[in-house]
Amino acid sequence: MRTKNVLKKGIVVGMSMMLFVGSLTGCGSDSGKKNADGSDAITLTNVSYDPTRELYEQYNKIFKEHYKETTGKDIEITQSHGGSGSQARSVTEGNEADVVTLALAHDITLIEEAGMIEKGWIDEFEGNSSPYTSTIAFLVRKGNEKNIQDWDDLTKSGVEVITPDPKSSGGACWNFLAAWYYADKKFGGDEKQIKDFMTKLYANVSVMDSGARGATTTFVENKKGDVLIAWENEALLSVSEYPDDYEMITPSISIKAEPSVAIVDENADKNGTQEAAKEYLNYLYSDEAQKLAGENYYRPSNEEILKTFSDTFDLSVDMCTIDDFGGWDQAYKDFFEDDAIFDEINPQG
Repeated sequence: MRTKNVLKKGIVVGMSMMLFVGSLTGCGSDSGKKNADGSDAITLTNVSYDPTRELYEQYNKIFKEHYKETTGKDIEITQSHGGSGSQARSVTEGNEADVVTLALAHDITLIEEAGMIEKGWIDEFEGNSSPYTSTIAFLVRKGNEKNIQDWDDLTKSGVEVITPDPKSSGGACWNFLAAWYYADKKFGGDEKQIKDFMTKLYANVSVMDSGARGATTTFVENKKGDVLIAWENEALLSVSEYPDDYEMITPSISIKAEPSVAIVDENADKNGTQEAAKEYLNYLYSDEAQKLAGENYYRPSNEEILKTFSDTFDLSVDMCTIDDFGGWDQAYKDFFEDDAIFDEINPQG
């Protein structure tokens, strides 16, 4: 069972991991270890986003066993975590990821546009290359003193909201879009009223961390705020670790969040890890890995396995999708580029 301080330790470990991975970049297949045939053991680097630390720590163990059994070769895996947008930029700036497992497709598209990932990556694996999904929920303190039940309640006077910054956090982008979609339905598409609603909501945001795990630490460990807008998996993890202190609220409307995965072809080709990288991501769809995702509070993409977690997830929640915003390229242009709608409505901007 995870220790009670896992969230606090996670961000420290994540920062250490980023430094550790930096010292390993460029090492490719030369890990210092030898296989039985005398060849070097493979080293694979996974650059991921904030809340996946625990999932990949466990997944890496089962994958190493799977890879040894199927190829006879040893593989070492390092992982790096941070805000999804920041992680994507780190790859374009020299972090030699063999694979990226990021919070949204747009962040991977940025790496593709830098010429490091081949076009068509989103169709390389099933489900838009999203082996697990999530949604957006609210984490509140036990008893829910402010009676927060839906997005409207986050705009009320005296409610202190914690959410990360969409400029650096993929999770924060999903948070924003879920709230926008709710307001769009509430006001029948009236953009002025929607923007007024979003301005009120973000006026209540007291801390805007760079990543989702940092926002969770602010709310859970530092006791800041009345409500955290969070990945469902982060909220469930917090409730699991602190059942007497927190509870999760599912809003009436949320969004189907699809964290994406891809091989960083330029680095994998250079490091000789292309085959291993493909198997690493492909095995995320195996029954064993899908069950592990569910146990870590991510929604398995395998519908039959997802149903076995019906006691964990609300499978009836009303969700929009990124397609309702014209896809990620359009959504990013409309909402998150400099001087787009987020900058317009953000009182802290």
